[in-house]
Amino acid sequence: MTTLPKDRPVAARHRSWPWCRRCSGIALDLGSARTRAWTSGRRTILDVPTSTFPDEVAICPVQRGTIVDTPGTSRMLDRLLGPRLPRRGRPLLILTTPALGGLAYRAEARTAVEVLRPRTVLTVPAARAVAVAADADLARPLLVVDIGAHLTEVTLLTDGAVTDARSTALGTVDLDSLTPPARITEAVVAMVSTMLDQDRTSQTRDALRRGPLLAGGGALRTDITCPLDGRLQAPVQPVLAPHTAAVRGAARLLRAAHAHPSALAVPGAAHHH
Repeated sequence: MTTLPKDRPVAARHRSWPWCRRCSGIALDLGSARTRAWTSGRRTILDVPTSTFPDEVAICPVQRGTIVDTPGTSRMLDRLLGPRLPRRGRPLLILTTPALGGLAYRAEARTAVEVLRPRTVLTVPAARAVAVAADADLARPLLVVDIGAHLTEVTLLTDGAVTDARSTALGTVDLDSLTPPARITEAVVAMVSTMLDQDRTSQTRDALRRGPLLAGGGALRTDITCPLDGRLQAPVQPVLAPHTAAVRGAARLLRAAHAHPSALAVPGAAHHH
């Protein structure tokens, strides 16, 4: 995370999009099954399959929360967003990342998004973006459960930063007659239980009492989420439109950074030029 020197003058406030013509921006959530993006000045979210088509064969360049085909990811992003960006100027880009993606994920992601010619790339944990979309109070410990198509994550946020996280390579696409929805419910309960056992503070327990936020496409499935109340003995809270929560939170952070360039040091985000 990069902070600005205290003696640096605050940049002038920009006009709101779409009236600001000086710069553009992209909020991007690269999922294993779906890629979602918001571009400056638009009211709708672009939501497409995460796939590319070399030799007329569909290839998934992101799998289980890992970018496995960086050039393919670049081609997909160029096809999706290239025609929607202004010819002049370079966009500010905010990209959500898995809580456990680490430096390797961010490096691959930065390489992939270079096709969009960003002037600055901010990476923010997807769990924090979800919390921002839900208007959650980040001054208190918060659990975010993100149930995706290929990956399920449980993240503890403290003061908006990731302090613990667990994930399992299990998602909604894995459900069939041999893998019932209860498998995902059980996986979430097991991850939360491990976090409770290993937390030497009261933060995880306090966040659980508050009630975990549920996001991702799996949060729309009551056969997964309804049993969680009883199993966790906590009031789980699906966020509004949980499948797009991460990109909507990233878009809010993007608009804030655009309106006040001095706020580019987004808490919990990594900052790169």
